[in-house]
Amino acid sequence: MAFERLRALLPGPLSSGAPVVPVLRLAGPIGVRTSPFQQSLSLAGLAGPIKRLFSLKKAEAVAIVINSPGGSPVQSNLIFKRIRQLADENEKKVFVFVEDVAASGGYFIAVAGDEIIADPSSIVGSIGVVSASFGFVEAIGKIGVERRVHTAGEKKVMFDPFQPEKAEDVKRLKALQKDIHETFTGVVKSRRGDKLKGEEKDLFSGEFWTGNKALELGLIDRIGDLRSVLRAEYGDKVVTPVIPTQKRGFFGLGRAPSVGYSGDAIARAAANGLIEAVEERDMWARYGL
Repeated sequence: MAFERLRALLPGPLSSGAPVVPVLRLAGPIGVRTSPFQQSLSLAGLAGPIKRLFSLKKAEAVAIVINSPGGSPVQSNLIFKRIRQLADENEKKVFVFVEDVAASGGYFIAVAGDEIIADPSSIVGSIGVVSASFGFVEAIGKIGVERRVHTAGEKKVMFDPFQPEKAEDVKRLKALQKDIHETFTGVVKSRRGDKLKGEEKDLFSGEFWTGNKALELGLIDRIGDLRSVLRAEYGDKVVTPVIPTQKRGFFGLGRAPSVGYSGDAIARAAANGLIEAVEERDMWARYGL
């Protein structure tokens, strides 16, 4: 009787006794943003939504939809770990659905899934590490600007864009990239295991593929979409409530920055947001999107 009263209090579909698979959508670059106007994926922002995803005890499984070109390897690993920790603690199967792209850090998070499903035209892979910048050594001389830098510690100005690139600095950077790459590939191997097909030098080269090719290579488990797969697994009446990833304000928009922001602070945030928007556009463009 008590259970029936509780069920009556639940919102529509969730009170019907139909199978439930909550859904969390992760969209955008991965990393901590400096601008409050730019949305990104980080553990700080996703810890609550991920916890809520696993909070429905009677859920048959959970589903995560990914659409990300990658970003911070640290945040990718932290998000991956939190998903796996809660999946194991709650003994829930995790379905991951790839939309346009799950590349680099996006794929890192995707391997948290017990099963990865993608569209035939999804972009999957890019298991690698990249670092990009610009050099302005000649430009600064042409415009008559003198660069003055004083440090305690000779390596504090490695890769200063206004100084010539040094071979020893490049060697150091490549060593760091190698460590990060090994962490990434180790996680993929541990999660995908014998499902992986093909040579490691190809799989972990940073190359990316369509969903169809990713299936051949064992990077995903099947071709499909969220609605079709979950209906096939749990029946036509399966309910898929979406877990929000951010607090909402008026008209369904994300909350504005704190009222404590000064005019100068808002202007700086807007400028940072513009730079980050350009960087984000470049990340998506790498995959033809």
